[in-house]
Amino acid sequence: MPQKLLSGGFMLNILVAEDDVNLNKIVCSALVSAGYDAASCRDGAEAIEKFGERHFDMIISDIMMPAADGFALLSAVREAGSDVPVIFMTALDDMPSKQRGYRLGIDDYIVKPFDVAELILRVRAVARRAGINRSKKLELGNLVMDEAEHTAYVDGREIALTVREFDILFRLLSFPKKTFTRAMLMEDLWNYDSNATSRTVDVYMAKLREKTAACNGFEIVTVHGLGYKAVLK
Repeated sequence: MPQKLLSGGFMLNILVAEDDVNLNKIVCSALVSAGYDAASCRDGAEAIEKFGERHFDMIISDIMMPAADGFALLSAVREAGSDVPVIFMTALDDMPSKQRGYRLGIDDYIVKPFDVAELILRVRAVARRAGINRSKKLELGNLVMDEAEHTAYVDGREIALTVREFDILFRLLSFPKKTFTRAMLMEDLWNYDSNATSRTVDVYMAKLREKTAACNGFEIVTVHGLGYKAVLK
């Protein structure tokens, strides 16, 4: 199913890295039941690969895993320049492990065994603190976007955006500085269920640049060989 943002009719997309098959299934099932989209992987190396292939709004990871552990996964994510929220779920209840995790940039730490209901509460709290459950209105410079009404205004005057143009722009501006590859955007917004190609994405970006030329709070930047990102001014 397509990945979506909670703020805009989009479902939060969460990457789950856990080598215990049963626990992996339980966590993913609980997330889906709570209204999230969950992608499963069994070790840190697979998680690093998946994270590089598509967009995720949050990561939930074990620490002790084969191939690459949770610390390696977290380091790779932060070294890639991502501030995506990360929750560790682990049997390691010692202070050095917790200190190492927080130093590397985790957002929460839950010790096994745990109640999945508590994990869902923590997911919601972390998402709220990270601003993922943001307002349906987005204001940047002279641009105001209202997701509920699917409208965008520059200096109080509405600009004509198609539904897909609005969704692309809202996604870019919701995660400023994050690079979205063409494949990410195609999966998120076209869900590969169309004749869309990477060229289609380029055409939409060209139209958005033209339509938002008067906006003074951001610019859409091409990341050569990868895709696009919004950079705040």
